[in-house]
Amino acid sequence: MFKDVFGIEPTVSASAPGRVNLLGEHTDYNGGFVFPTPLPYQTHIEAAAAEGLEAYAENFRERKSRGLNEARQGDWLDYIAGCVWVLRRHGYAVPGLRAYIRSEVPMSGGLSSSAALEVATLRALRALYQLPLDDVRIALLAQQAEVEYVGVRCGIMDQMASSVGRLGYGLFLDTQSLQTRLAPLPQGYRVAVVDSAVPRRLAESGYNTRRSECEQACRLLGVKSLRELSPADLPRLETLPEPLNRRARHVVTENQRVLEGVQALEQGNIKRFGELMVASHRSLCDDYEVSIPELDQLVEAELRHGAVGARLTGAGFGGSTVALVEASRYEAFKQGVLQDYPRARFF
Repeated sequence: MFKDVFGIEPTVSASAPGRVNLLGEHTDYNGGFVFPTPLPYQTHIEAAAAEGLEAYAENFRERKSRGLNEARQGDWLDYIAGCVWVLRRHGYAVPGLRAYIRSEVPMSGGLSSSAALEVATLRALRALYQLPLDDVRIALLAQQAEVEYVGVRCGIMDQMASSVGRLGYGLFLDTQSLQTRLAPLPQGYRVAVVDSAVPRRLAESGYNTRRSECEQACRLLGVKSLRELSPADLPRLETLPEPLNRRARHVVTENQRVLEGVQALEQGNIKRFGELMVASHRSLCDDYEVSIPELDQLVEAELRHGAVGARLTGAGFGGSTVALVEASRYEAFKQGVLQDYPRARFF
């Protein structure tokens, strides 16, 4: 396909997966704990060296080009341009990129299609220009590209899950130290990702607002990040004004849910893990206020039809939910959810 568009053969190819987050939402940019897992959906890139940027996105059937000194333009090419920009900013000799992009990761569904694109692009650039970058470094550069070039103040979770995660395992990640641990997902269960069919875009949602609110809470509490606080500090949070008290409470309690959840999985306590997923959704709904009625309805339908646990996943304001379901009951679960929420799309 690359040759059909550009008239030459590609030099390298690379790919990276999307992710779904099982526990630990909106904690990564607060230095907290997260527990995502990669999805079996990949963003694929075929690439060759070039002067400047030229890319074709199969999903959009669109070809775009841009000079290296041009500013972001609010389109999908920003993510490619941001990766080249961040490498050049760190002193790597990258004259440009010609790329053909094909993605299986659903867009605007909260499954990190942007992180998959960034990590795949950086992997292609690493191979193309023989750059000395390990997978953690790839994740950090991808995050920097999205924050500083694209303008979305994301944390590190999505890029780390895409870059260092392993299919079939949850990735316990301490976003402050970047220490990781793989925990096998329970046998006999299926991670069901269900799209609400309500799209969302991070830059147009309240994502950046929530991050600013957490920063305000830190200033008022005299801490560098909410990671410094534990459940013992919950009474202190009540001294904060609305809604900062609830924003901080979500982060503190969500960090604890991740720690308890990983321990529950490692001990084989699937019921407890599911309970923590439900508690996470309620906190995201009530304290963090990033859910919407459609996501709440979908989670309720999933629990009603046999899910051990369910919650929104991603930034919220639309997008997807994640549910843990016994594999033997998956088809009945799917049919039941579709009866209650006909717009649901299953991945």
